[in-house]
Amino acid sequence: MRPLVIAIDGPSGAGKGTIARTIADRLAYRHVDTGAMYRAVAWQARQRGIDLTDGAAVADVARHATFVLGPRTVIDGHDVTADIRTPAIDDAAAIVARHPEVRAILVERQRQYGEGGGVVMEGRDIGTVVFPDADVKVYLDASPEERARRRAGDPAHSAGRDAGPVETVAQALAARDRSDRTRSASPLMLAHDALYLDTTGVPIEEVVARVLDAVDATRARAGVR
Repeated sequence: MRPLVIAIDGPSGAGKGTIARTIADRLAYRHVDTGAMYRAVAWQARQRGIDLTDGAAVADVARHATFVLGPRTVIDGHDVTADIRTPAIDDAAAIVARHPEVRAILVERQRQYGEGGGVVMEGRDIGTVVFPDADVKVYLDASPEERARRRAGDPAHSAGRDAGPVETVAQALAARDRSDRTRSASPLMLAHDALYLDTTGVPIEEVVARVLDAVDATRARAGVR
């Protein structure tokens, strides 16, 4: 009997954070938001005046960074929970995430966090790259309009600041989608064995129930807990 590794992937605004945190709470598992790691590295690099297009320099930030992940996101002793949820860091994180050398460093960290199971890890390449053999893989999606509405109204993301009109947010999400899907390193894609869930107009509890059903089915097949 061993605890599971649960991978939840999908684009921005699809509900990954809400669903991953809820599933982790229900199962008493650790929740790891890998996107927060890229955001934190981008924040730290900007603080140091590093050119975000310099992959080697940003990778050096990632290589030496210490993280505390959970309800709060801390990098090198700085609580950046609110600071990394801004449009500026959205853009910065997209640049940072395209560097293969940065991804290699953070993927290795993420695998260490998930070692031994008992983790719900969310991101864009968890089921395809970080844990291709994850026990449960889920890909959350939603219509572009739905995702934009959610992001525009998400106080956790905007950190109390105005995210702008839904149309502006939709344009930003579309740009991030293109960046995520076209990067050479670990592009956002649906794993062939992932459970695909379109969350457009679907209540959170219904999505959670679908994911927990997949967890129960996996446990029944493999005899894990």
